[in-house]
Amino acid sequence: MREPYKMRSCRGHPGRVPRRFRRVTNQRPARGSFEVVTTDAHLRELVDRLAAHPHVAFDTEFVSEHTYRSQLCLLQVAAPDILAVVDTLKVPDLDSFWRLLAEPGRTTVVHAGREEMGFILHAIKTRPSSLFDVQVAAGLVDHDYPAGYASIVRRFLNEATNKGETRTDWRQRPLTPAQLEYAVDDVRHLERLWRKMHGKLEALGRLEWMREEMAAWQDDVEESFVRKRWRRVAGLNGLSRRELAVARELWHWRDAVAEERDMPPRRVLRDDLLVELCKRKSADEKQISAIRGMQRSDLRHILRGISEAIGRGLEIPDEECPGGERHRAPPAQLAVLGQFLATALAGVCRQMKLAPALVGTASDMRDLLAHKLDCFDGDRPPLLATGWRAEVVGDLVDDLLAGRASLRIGDVRSHDPLVIDRHEGRDR
Repeated sequence: MREPYKMRSCRGHPGRVPRRFRRVTNQRPARGSFEVVTTDAHLRELVDRLAAHPHVAFDTEFVSEHTYRSQLCLLQVAAPDILAVVDTLKVPDLDSFWRLLAEPGRTTVVHAGREEMGFILHAIKTRPSSLFDVQVAAGLVDHDYPAGYASIVRRFLNEATNKGETRTDWRQRPLTPAQLEYAVDDVRHLERLWRKMHGKLEALGRLEWMREEMAAWQDDVEESFVRKRWRRVAGLNGLSRRELAVARELWHWRDAVAEERDMPPRRVLRDDLLVELCKRKSADEKQISAIRGMQRSDLRHILRGISEAIGRGLEIPDEECPGGERHRAPPAQLAVLGQFLATALAGVCRQMKLAPALVGTASDMRDLLAHKLDCFDGDRPPLLATGWRAEVVGDLVDDLLAGRASLRIGDVRSHDPLVIDRHEGRDR
């Protein structure tokens, strides 16, 4: 019976590859053959070998529901002739690996790499030199976004992936061979996917689209990890400016307590309780503790902190309270038109081998129409009016608004029954 995995080794350094075997090839390590890194010395040696490659693929296993930041439990790495799993509970200092990814000229390959980006940013405060997310790339050459790893591997490589161990608690040790096999399978195919998708993007003339999308995607991820987003609290809609001021102060207080205690912020104070405190607008500890849900014994110890945060929100000058921006409401019919045009655009996208969900939503189409009709008041241009999306959508919407194109119902049994006809010969 084949062993589930084999650790390469050399004398004196368990898991190391003998130097005479460290040649760069394009061969994929056979299934069942990978390294398990459990020492700092082995990690340094692995990073030295990875440095010889212009492309490095990696993935992580983490647990996010118990701590302030996601707890990194495993790091899986792949490059030609290299397949490794780093036990990050035994080797927590990964700065040498993160810095490797930031070196100019190296491409980092991931799938749905939002958390992976977060680990890098938190560790070394910088991005990978060049990031290639196969989930994003799939949306630029195929119909589906966001697609899972197994779906992408099956669709582009016609191979199956390991579907077990999805409920593993990655903090537990020791990990079984089956768990390690499952983890390493998440990077086993990434480099082949990169090569396949890079070729498709090049053939379609969309490599620049990919670079542009990855830059914008990383901007958004970095902003979400760095910027304090208190407006994400559920239930803020409808609150007055004063109540929003209280919400902001409570959010910052909650976030600071959560970071200090290393626990999820909502475990400190639930969103619904935070919003209820905003509506009450009272810093009196007795009134705070009388709210249903505030009787937990652990909340009694932080009543003063809650009271002080509410007090700060109540003392903010009226003109400094958030939420006072006035926006011109777009015409009500734009919501209907946005939904209608987004449905038609989805068919156009699929014909172009583009995932409609990556291009934009009905709300994005509504914003574009508002922009073109001069009733858009956003802080930045609408998504569909910028970059490669403007190439795909902009001229088409201009033609529809100017009568150079029209919508009609085609085959009602088709997946895309709405058809856009361009009228040849009309002035453009």
